[in-house]
Amino acid sequence: MSLNTCNSSKTESGNMAITAVALQDHISRSLLHSLSLSDPVRERLGARGTGQRPRQRNGHINGKPQQSQSQRSLEGREYVLDPVPPPLTLAQKLGLVEAPERRLSEAEWEQVKWRSIQEGDSAQPCVICREEFRLQPQVLISCSHVFHKACLRAFECYSGRKCCPMCRREQYETRVIHEGARIYRQKCVVRIQAWWRGCIARRWYRNVRRTVPPKDKRLRQQFFETKLQEMSDSLVQACHTDTEAFLSDIEHSVAQSRLVFRELEPAGCTEARPENWEQIEEQAVQRETRDCPICLTSLWPEEPRRGTRRGREPRRVLLLSCSHLFHQPCLEAFELFCPETRPTCPLCRAAYSKRLL
Repeated sequence: MSLNTCNSSKTESGNMAITAVALQDHISRSLLHSLSLSDPVRERLGARGTGQRPRQRNGHINGKPQQSQSQRSLEGREYVLDPVPPPLTLAQKLGLVEAPERRLSEAEWEQVKWRSIQEGDSAQPCVICREEFRLQPQVLISCSHVFHKACLRAFECYSGRKCCPMCRREQYETRVIHEGARIYRQKCVVRIQAWWRGCIARRWYRNVRRTVPPKDKRLRQQFFETKLQEMSDSLVQACHTDTEAFLSDIEHSVAQSRLVFRELEPAGCTEARPENWEQIEEQAVQRETRDCPICLTSLWPEEPRRGTRRGREPRRVLLLSCSHLFHQPCLEAFELFCPETRPTCPLCRAAYSKRLL
């Protein structure tokens, strides 16, 4: 009986010793782990000891954002953001202290992501900052809610605890995903394709409007008027548009034609014979000319009425060999202004001889 009592007391004392050692080990590991996570001086000393430069603030060097090789390798793939948990202590293995929850496996993360996609969280704005995800880092937590990585970190610092802003679940896991970036790129591609297709359609429609006449009468008339205007404009642009040279060529051609006509005129043609003046007068009467072609006033002045004073003397009338009639002062003034040595009739441009009526 005494032997059994002694064995049981030894067993109990051994169990208590193991329990004390396990608890002491758990407390020491917990303190060391918390100190290693919250000591910035240790991080700086470690970085200097390894010969590495301290990381610049906000990842900027000389005003330009820099990415490390690890960040570039992680870009484009999904990964768990939480650090790897430490191994279980002896107290947790013995059940003296509650062990942490088991981390989600890859299949469980796929189920959480699928549930988030079904709810359409990535297509909606971030519930913290109310802005779209676009190409900014996005995190998925184990309760299937998504946020900006910077927004979730700021919320945790502000609240002082780790709980979901939506469902208030505590001690969640976070995983970096790129679903919001994929949706944003898809929207950009759709917008670019829509713009390009609209540009092609508008170009095709403008070409159709230029080549195919419409069925409406009014629009059809406008279509052919526009076509005719375009053809005339193209002809004008194809022609030589030097107006001064064109007018000088015309003047030169007219002068050459006058010289040719003067050479072909027979001698004495400007002097009409006396027997021909009667025929010329008959032709002038048949013309029934009443106004002077130069001053556009009456050739034959009206007789003054009784009791009215006479005005100035009437102007005399000249009959040309070409059967045209003019006022004598008007024709003389025309001859003064005519640059040619031999004046011609103002109407028919023929050489003449004149006679007073």
